Amino acid sequence: MQTKPYLTLADVKKIAAAAEAEAVANNWAVVIAIVDDGGHLLWLQRLDGANPLSSHIAPAKARVSALGRRESKLYEDMINNGRVSFLSAPAPMADGMLEGGVPVIVDGHTIGAVGVSGVKSAEDAQIAKAGIAALN
Repeated sequence: MQTKPYLTLADVKKIAAAAEAEAVANNWAVVIAIVDDGGHLLWLQRLDGANPLSSHIAPAKARVSALGRRESKLYEDMINNGRVSFLSAPAPMADGMLEGGVPVIVDGHTIGAVGVSGVKSAEDAQIAKAGIAALN
């Protein structure tokens, strides 16, 4: 039987703290969501001043990234390049096909993902990557 790493609560708290620090350092009001490899929500944090809608978008970005095993930006790029059929995906998935969802990969296994929403998409991804970098 094979084994694989998984996100512990300590890991999730470390990711969340680093992501929050990146957002606060840039004065960005965002929502940070962390999911496991099945897209199940482990953490949701809404910073002061973050748009309430971002509380729905951040987990969707994380879910798309975890289940797709890639950054959510790739789906946004496919849609922008004409693959509009992705827009017919079920609502929870279609809502997250924007940049800002980044998978957490350990030893070649996607063990979860971080989704951020609230600022420009590239900045959302920057925050997510800063959080993930705290695991190393």
